[in-house]
Amino acid sequence: MIKFPKIQSSSGKFSALEILQYIVLICFILYFGKTLFIPLSFSLLISFILFPICKWMENKGINKIGAISISILLITSLFGFIVYLLFIQINAFTSEWDLFSKKVMETWNQVSISIAERFDITTEEQTAFFKNYINNSGKEAFSLLRSSLYSISESLFFLLIIPVLSALILYYRHLLVKVLYLIFPADKKETIYEILVETIHAYYNFVKGMLLVYLLVGLLNSIGLLIIGVPHPFMFGFIASILTFIPFVGIIISALLPIAVSWITFNSIWYPIAVIVVFVIVQALEAYIIFPFAVGRRLKINALVIIIIITLGGILWGAAGMILFVPFASIAKLIADRSSRLKTLSVLLGEGDEEIKQPDKTQP
Repeated sequence: MIKFPKIQSSSGKFSALEILQYIVLICFILYFGKTLFIPLSFSLLISFILFPICKWMENKGINKIGAISISILLITSLFGFIVYLLFIQINAFTSEWDLFSKKVMETWNQVSISIAERFDITTEEQTAFFKNYINNSGKEAFSLLRSSLYSISESLFFLLIIPVLSALILYYRHLLVKVLYLIFPADKKETIYEILVETIHAYYNFVKGMLLVYLLVGLLNSIGLLIIGVPHPFMFGFIASILTFIPFVGIIISALLPIAVSWITFNSIWYPIAVIVVFVIVQALEAYIIFPFAVGRRLKINALVIIIIITLGGILWGAAGMILFVPFASIAKLIADRSSRLKTLSVLLGEGDEEIKQPDKTQP
């Protein structure tokens, strides 16, 4: 068994090395337990968001089961609306598929002729090369299909289990809080209560920050498409913004229709390329500037740590980690702020508002 060295200051605080060791151990556990922790974390996030709604309905006389059912139905309807927008995009794109496929063939013929003239490679040789490449890449395609089917089945499992876990967490919330009180010393009961209340408040701020992110991303998408001249820029821009809730897949699907429309409308390859450039730039701004500042400030975590946490979440849990690790960090900061032993972690996650005391050089 590996024993970490006890490196602790005389004041009783955890040293930076100890904190790093615990972070590595937690990351190890989170990586290998992600099949359990990802749906459980989403369920916890949803239960924190829905708790004020459930509490309000219970105070109005609705029983606990009814309040939880209505809350879960609301969040499920919202997700269903997002999926509906996704299918609208797909249907609209399929209606333009004939024109789109003709444009693809015309462009391919032009590229093929250009390659034949410039590099002295006939179109028959190009076709034979691509056929050979496709035949040789059959194994890779099968492996990709298998991994895609596994990802789809895993996502369906998450979609089914997350609402169930959220409802159970809301139903047994008093039991879970009681367990927390029993785990920690009796004199920490008030501190635990404060952390729970502020955690719910932090998640509420997180949701408000995300709404601001979607608004800004929608505006930037729309302005970029408007400058290019794509028809219905605000519709495309805000649909793309909403669909970014579905990591990676959402932005790809939302970009297909404006790309196709711009290609068909202007009969030039440069307009679709310009649309792709707009979406890439806006996504980069959202990931590294808008999200850290809009969400990080509401959670009182500095932008540098937010970017590192997003990257770490992507490494450990993929797209889910990029969403979940930021509110996790806010909970860690709430705990660190109330523990003298975690002062180092509190300062690291904070915004640096505390004034650093310089040593008095006049004293020996």
